[in-house]
Amino acid sequence: MAEPETHSPPAARMIARQRDDRILAALRADGTVSAQQLASMLQVSPSTIRRDLGRLADDGRLHRVHGGAYVQSVETPDEERPFADVALDRADEKETVAATAASLVRDGDVVYLDIGTTTMRVARRLRDRDVLVVTSSLAVLDQVRTGRAEVLLLGGSLRRNFESFVGPLTTDALRAVRPDITFLSCTGVRPDGAVLDDISAEAAIKRGAAEFAQALVLLATDAKFPGTGTFKVTDLTEVDTVITTKASDPATLELCRRAGGEVITL
Repeated sequence: MAEPETHSPPAARMIARQRDDRILAALRADGTVSAQQLASMLQVSPSTIRRDLGRLADDGRLHRVHGGAYVQSVETPDEERPFADVALDRADEKETVAATAASLVRDGDVVYLDIGTTTMRVARRLRDRDVLVVTSSLAVLDQVRTGRAEVLLLGGSLRRNFESFVGPLTTDALRAVRPDITFLSCTGVRPDGAVLDDISAEAAIKRGAAEFAQALVLLATDAKFPGTGTFKVTDLTEVDTVITTKASDPATLELCRRAGGEVITL
């Protein structure tokens, strides 16, 4: 338990600003952080952290979720496009990638489907298969809820604009799941092989999915090379298979091959 604060008001404000800087740095690094983690890191009480998060949220510097917070990417402010609009982009290419992805799934597999407009299309192809689909995406859920596949929906705080659950509760739930195959989406892949996302809260979910994947498959059309993104999810050297389209940068894809991964170009 932290010692009671006895500082004068100016000193207390300075210490609070220092905490603010460390909280925001942690959020930018990890995407989303629980209040418990922040309290432990800063060696203050949970009530102090809750007040700090409330103040920063009121100032528009972060977004509160149950049990923690996340920061919005500088590249995707409040005018972020809705999921339904993004789903229409390069729809034919996404369908081709999704069909190939679904062909990698075997009956009896536990399949993790990431938040994304291509993984939604994979779900459509798996809904009548003998598989267990794990996801935090409501768009994926909509595709499989009426089918034969079993479904495990990870809860959390709802991001309505992109039809997904995010936050510390979601990342905690991921730790209890060990999928046979994990399908990951992204917003960009840099020439150095860094796989990125442009929403911090979703990047944290993707990072957890990649960490616990037994077979990690990245779904990314050539538009994602280099694409956009601020928050790192993983590296191509950690990806087992990339499914992409033929205009993707060959030098970037070679990083996956050199690490022993497979590249499927459509």
